[in-house]
Amino acid sequence: MTDLSSASLIHPFAVVDPAARVASDVIIGPYSVIDGGVEIESGCWIGPHVVIQGNTRIGPDNRIFQFASLGAEPQDKKYNAEPTALEIGSGNTIREYVTINRGTVQDDGITRVGQDNWIMAYVHIAHDCSIGNASVLANNATLAGHVHISDHVTLGGATLIHQFCHIGEYAFTAYGARINKDVPPFMMIGEGKAHPRGLNVEGLKRHDFSEQRLQTLKEAYRILYRSDLSLEQAIEQLLPLERVSADVALLREFLGKSGRSIVR
Repeated sequence: MTDLSSASLIHPFAVVDPAARVASDVIIGPYSVIDGGVEIESGCWIGPHVVIQGNTRIGPDNRIFQFASLGAEPQDKKYNAEPTALEIGSGNTIREYVTINRGTVQDDGITRVGQDNWIMAYVHIAHDCSIGNASVLANNATLAGHVHISDHVTLGGATLIHQFCHIGEYAFTAYGARINKDVPPFMMIGEGKAHPRGLNVEGLKRHDFSEQRLQTLKEAYRILYRSDLSLEQAIEQLLPLERVSADVALLREFLGKSGRSIVR
Protein backbone atom coordinates (compact mmCIF):
# COMPACT_ATOMS: atom_id res chain seq x y z
CA MET A 1 0.00 0.00 0.00
CA THR A 2 1.23 3.44 -0.92
CA ASP A 3 1.89 5.74 2.04
CA LEU A 4 -1.33 7.71 2.13
CA SER A 5 -1.91 11.17 3.51
CA SER A 6 -5.01 13.22 4.32
CA ALA A 7 -3.63 16.12 2.27
CA SER A 8 -4.40 16.20 -1.45
CA LEU A 9 -5.30 18.50 -4.32
CA ILE A 10 -8.99 18.66 -3.42
CA HIS A 11 -11.22 21.27 -5.01
CA PRO A 12 -12.90 23.41 -2.34
CA PHE A 13 -16.33 22.37 -3.64
CA ALA A 14 -15.55 18.64 -3.28
CA VAL A 15 -16.85 16.76 -0.23
CA VAL A 16 -14.26 14.37 1.16
CA ASP A 17 -14.86 12.58 4.45
CA PRO A 18 -11.94 13.21 6.83
CA ALA A 19 -11.68 9.45 7.35
CA ALA A 20 -10.95 8.83 3.65
CA ARG A 21 -7.32 7.97 2.90
CA VAL A 22 -6.19 9.95 -0.13
CA ALA A 23 -2.63 10.21 -1.42
CA SER A 24 -1.15 13.70 -1.35
CA ASP A 25 -0.94 14.06 -5.15
CA VAL A 26 -4.49 12.92 -5.97
CA ILE A 27 -6.59 15.51 -7.82
CA ILE A 28 -10.30 15.61 -6.92
CA GLY A 29 -12.62 17.84 -8.93
CA PRO A 30 -15.50 20.02 -7.78
CA TYR A 31 -18.69 18.48 -6.39
CA SER A 32 -17.18 15.01 -6.09
CA VAL A 33 -18.13 13.08 -2.96
CA ILE A 34 -15.70 10.64 -1.30
CA ASP A 35 -16.88 8.48 1.62
CA GLY A 36 -14.86 7.73 4.73
CA GLY A 37 -14.14 4.10 3.83
CA VAL A 38 -12.44 5.01 0.56
CA GLU A 39 -8.71 4.68 -0.13
CA ILE A 40 -7.18 6.36 -3.21
CA GLU A 41 -3.53 5.83 -4.05
CA SER A 42 -1.00 8.09 -5.74
CA GLY A 43 -1.36 9.54 -9.22
CA CYS A 44 -5.14 9.35 -9.52
CA TRP A 45 -7.27 12.00 -11.17
CA ILE A 46 -10.90 12.21 -10.04
CA GLY A 47 -13.03 14.51 -12.17
CA PRO A 48 -16.02 16.60 -11.09
CA HIS A 49 -19.28 15.11 -9.81
CA VAL A 50 -17.78 11.66 -9.10
CA VAL A 51 -19.24 9.68 -6.18
CA ILE A 52 -17.08 7.04 -4.49
CA GLN A 53 -18.71 5.15 -1.61
CA GLY A 54 -18.28 2.29 0.81
CA ASN A 55 -15.18 0.18 1.29
CA THR A 56 -13.58 1.11 -2.00
CA ARG A 57 -9.84 0.81 -2.65
CA ILE A 58 -8.45 2.50 -5.75
CA GLY A 59 -4.87 1.81 -6.81
CA PRO A 60 -2.44 4.25 -8.42
CA ASP A 61 -2.72 6.19 -11.67
CA ASN A 62 -6.43 5.82 -12.39
CA ARG A 63 -8.45 8.45 -14.29
CA ILE A 64 -12.11 8.64 -13.27
CA PHE A 65 -14.34 10.97 -15.27
CA GLN A 66 -17.35 13.02 -14.29
CA PHE A 67 -20.55 11.45 -12.96
CA ALA A 68 -19.03 8.01 -12.37
CA SER A 69 -20.45 6.14 -9.35
CA LEU A 70 -18.09 3.67 -7.71
CA GLY A 71 -18.65 1.47 -4.68
CA ALA A 72 -22.39 1.99 -4.19
CA GLU A 73 -24.50 -0.71 -2.58
CA PRO A 74 -25.14 -3.71 -4.86
CA GLN A 75 -28.43 -3.86 -6.72
CA ASP A 76 -29.34 -7.09 -4.98
CA LYS A 77 -32.40 -7.42 -2.72
CA LYS A 78 -30.48 -9.89 -0.54
CA TYR A 79 -27.96 -7.22 0.40
CA ASN A 80 -28.34 -6.27 4.07
CA ALA A 81 -25.66 -3.63 4.66
CA GLU A 82 -22.84 -6.17 5.01
CA PRO A 83 -19.32 -4.64 4.84
CA THR A 84 -18.50 -5.67 1.27
CA ALA A 85 -15.94 -3.97 -0.97
CA LEU A 86 -14.81 -2.74 -4.35
CA GLU A 87 -11.15 -3.05 -5.37
CA ILE A 88 -9.74 -1.24 -8.41
CA GLY A 89 -6.15 -1.77 -9.55
CA SER A 90 -3.84 0.65 -11.35
CA GLY A 91 -3.83 2.54 -14.62
CA ASN A 92 -7.53 2.25 -15.47
CA THR A 93 -9.55 4.82 -17.39
CA ILE A 94 -13.16 4.99 -16.17
CA ARG A 95 -15.32 7.28 -18.28
CA GLU A 96 -18.54 9.23 -17.74
CA TYR A 97 -21.51 7.66 -15.94
CA VAL A 98 -19.79 4.33 -15.28
CA THR A 99 -21.33 2.46 -12.34
CA ILE A 100 -19.40 -0.21 -10.41
CA ASN A 101 -21.09 -1.73 -7.35
CA ARG A 102 -19.63 -3.42 -4.27
CA GLY A 103 -19.78 -7.19 -3.79
CA THR A 104 -22.17 -9.34 -1.75
CA VAL A 105 -21.73 -12.00 0.91
CA GLN A 106 -23.37 -14.49 -1.45
CA ASP A 107 -20.02 -14.41 -3.29
CA ASP A 108 -16.65 -13.48 -1.72
CA GLY A 109 -17.85 -9.95 -1.01
CA ILE A 110 -15.58 -8.08 -3.43
CA THR A 111 -16.07 -6.62 -6.87
CA ARG A 112 -12.69 -6.42 -8.61
CA VAL A 113 -11.26 -4.40 -11.50
CA GLY A 114 -7.65 -5.14 -12.47
CA GLN A 115 -5.23 -2.80 -14.21
CA ASP A 116 -4.93 -0.90 -17.50
CA ASN A 117 -8.57 -1.34 -18.46
CA TRP A 118 -10.46 1.13 -20.67
CA ILE A 119 -14.04 1.37 -19.37
CA MET A 120 -16.13 3.64 -21.56
CA ALA A 121 -19.21 5.74 -20.85
CA TYR A 122 -22.34 4.25 -19.25
CA VAL A 123 -20.77 0.84 -18.58
CA HIS A 124 -22.36 -0.98 -15.64
CA ILE A 125 -20.33 -3.52 -13.64
CA ALA A 126 -22.58 -5.21 -11.09
CA HIS A 127 -21.80 -6.76 -7.72
CA ASP A 128 -19.19 -9.50 -7.46
CA CYS A 129 -17.88 -9.06 -10.99
CA SER A 130 -14.20 -9.57 -11.71
CA ILE A 131 -12.50 -7.66 -14.54
CA GLY A 132 -8.97 -8.73 -15.46
CA ASN A 133 -6.30 -6.57 -17.09
CA ALA A 134 -5.96 -4.58 -20.32
CA SER A 135 -9.56 -5.06 -21.44
CA VAL A 136 -11.87 -2.64 -23.28
CA LEU A 137 -15.52 -2.29 -22.27
CA ALA A 138 -17.22 -0.09 -24.87
CA ASN A 139 -20.12 2.29 -24.23
CA ASN A 140 -23.20 0.84 -22.54
CA ALA A 141 -21.73 -2.63 -21.96
CA THR A 142 -23.73 -4.09 -19.06
CA LEU A 143 -22.50 -6.85 -16.77
CA ALA A 144 -24.89 -8.60 -14.40
CA GLY A 145 -23.66 -9.93 -11.06
CA HIS A 146 -20.84 -12.46 -10.70
CA VAL A 147 -19.53 -12.02 -14.27
CA HIS A 148 -15.83 -12.76 -14.80
CA ILE A 149 -13.92 -11.01 -17.59
CA SER A 150 -10.40 -12.29 -18.29
CA ASP A 151 -7.43 -10.31 -19.66
CA HIS A 152 -7.34 -8.58 -23.08
CA VAL A 153 -11.09 -8.88 -23.68
CA THR A 154 -13.01 -6.44 -25.87
CA LEU A 155 -16.73 -5.97 -25.25
CA GLY A 156 -18.50 -4.11 -28.04
CA GLY A 157 -20.93 -1.33 -27.30
CA ALA A 158 -24.20 -2.36 -25.62
CA THR A 159 -23.00 -5.91 -24.97
CA LEU A 160 -25.23 -7.55 -22.35
CA ILE A 161 -23.82 -10.33 -20.17
CA HIS A 162 -25.99 -12.58 -18.00
CA GLN A 163 -25.02 -13.25 -14.40
CA PHE A 164 -22.32 -15.85 -13.65
CA CYS A 165 -20.96 -15.89 -17.22
CA HIS A 166 -17.21 -16.04 -17.84
CA ILE A 167 -15.47 -14.40 -20.81
CA GLY A 168 -12.09 -15.88 -21.72
CA GLU A 169 -8.82 -14.20 -22.64
CA TYR A 170 -8.64 -12.24 -25.92
CA ALA A 171 -12.36 -12.75 -26.65
CA PHE A 172 -14.28 -10.14 -28.63
CA THR A 173 -18.01 -9.41 -28.64
CA ALA A 174 -19.75 -7.42 -31.34
CA TYR A 175 -22.04 -4.45 -30.78
CA GLY A 176 -25.26 -5.51 -29.05
CA ALA A 177 -24.19 -9.08 -28.31
CA ARG A 178 -26.40 -10.84 -25.75
CA ILE A 179 -24.30 -13.30 -23.78
CA ASN A 180 -25.96 -15.95 -21.61
CA LYS A 181 -23.25 -18.61 -21.69
CA ASP A 182 -19.49 -18.65 -21.24
CA VAL A 183 -17.34 -17.31 -24.08
CA PRO A 184 -14.11 -19.31 -24.60
CA PRO A 185 -10.75 -17.57 -24.98
CA PHE A 186 -9.77 -16.18 -28.41
CA MET A 187 -13.32 -16.26 -29.82
CA MET A 188 -15.34 -13.61 -31.63
CA ILE A 189 -19.04 -13.41 -30.79
CA GLY A 190 -21.54 -11.85 -33.21
CA GLU A 191 -24.22 -9.27 -32.57
CA GLY A 192 -27.64 -10.14 -31.14
CA LYS A 193 -28.21 -13.56 -29.58
CA ALA A 194 -24.72 -14.87 -28.91
CA HIS A 195 -23.26 -17.00 -31.67
CA PRO A 196 -19.63 -17.74 -32.64
CA ARG A 197 -18.15 -15.83 -35.57
CA GLY A 198 -14.69 -17.36 -35.68
CA LEU A 199 -11.45 -16.49 -33.97
CA ASN A 200 -10.71 -12.92 -32.91
CA VAL A 201 -7.96 -12.91 -35.53
CA GLU A 202 -7.42 -9.16 -35.81
CA GLY A 203 -7.27 -8.79 -32.04
CA LEU A 204 -4.79 -11.64 -31.75
CA LYS A 205 -2.59 -10.12 -34.46
CA ARG A 206 -2.57 -6.83 -32.56
CA HIS A 207 -1.20 -8.77 -29.60
CA ASP A 208 1.59 -10.21 -31.75
CA PHE A 209 0.27 -13.74 -32.09
CA SER A 210 2.44 -15.48 -34.68
CA GLU A 211 1.00 -17.13 -37.77
CA GLN A 212 1.83 -20.52 -36.26
CA ARG A 213 -0.14 -19.73 -33.09
CA LEU A 214 -3.06 -18.53 -35.20
CA GLN A 215 -3.05 -21.67 -37.33
CA THR A 216 -3.09 -23.87 -34.23
CA LEU A 217 -6.00 -21.92 -32.79
CA LYS A 218 -7.87 -22.13 -36.11
CA GLU A 219 -7.56 -25.90 -35.94
CA ALA A 220 -8.82 -25.80 -32.35
CA TYR A 221 -11.78 -23.69 -33.51
CA ARG A 222 -12.56 -26.20 -36.27
CA ILE A 223 -12.62 -29.04 -33.74
CA LEU A 224 -14.76 -27.12 -31.27
CA TYR A 225 -17.27 -25.57 -33.67
CA ARG A 226 -17.21 -27.32 -37.05
CA SER A 227 -16.79 -31.01 -36.36
CA ASP A 228 -20.29 -31.93 -35.13
CA LEU A 229 -18.77 -33.16 -31.88
CA SER A 230 -20.30 -32.85 -28.44
CA LEU A 231 -18.47 -30.49 -26.13
CA GLU A 232 -17.02 -33.44 -24.22
CA GLN A 233 -15.80 -35.05 -27.45
CA ALA A 234 -14.31 -31.76 -28.67
CA ILE A 235 -12.40 -31.31 -25.40
CA GLU A 236 -10.97 -34.80 -25.87
CA GLN A 237 -10.03 -34.11 -29.50
CA LEU A 238 -8.18 -30.95 -28.44
CA LEU A 239 -5.80 -32.89 -26.20
CA PRO A 240 -3.09 -33.53 -28.86
CA LEU A 241 -3.00 -29.81 -29.68
CA GLU A 242 -2.72 -28.95 -25.99
CA ARG A 243 0.53 -30.89 -25.82
CA VAL A 244 2.13 -28.50 -28.32
CA SER A 245 0.26 -25.24 -27.62
CA ALA A 246 -0.11 -23.28 -24.40
CA ASP A 247 -3.00 -21.42 -26.07
CA VAL A 248 -4.96 -24.63 -26.57
CA ALA A 249 -4.10 -25.68 -23.02
CA LEU A 250 -5.69 -22.45 -21.82
CA LEU A 251 -8.72 -23.11 -24.02
CA ARG A 252 -9.18 -26.68 -22.76
CA GLU A 253 -8.82 -25.55 -19.15
CA PHE A 254 -11.53 -22.94 -19.70
CA LEU A 255 -13.86 -25.46 -21.37
CA GLY A 256 -13.36 -27.96 -18.56
CA LYS A 257 -14.27 -25.39 -15.89
CA SER A 258 -17.27 -23.86 -17.64
CA GLY A 259 -20.28 -23.95 -15.36
CA ARG A 260 -22.83 -22.59 -17.82
CA SER A 261 -21.61 -24.38 -20.94
CA ILE A 262 -20.32 -22.21 -23.78
CA VAL A 263 -21.64 -20.11 -26.64
CA ARG A 264 -21.78 -22.62 -29.44
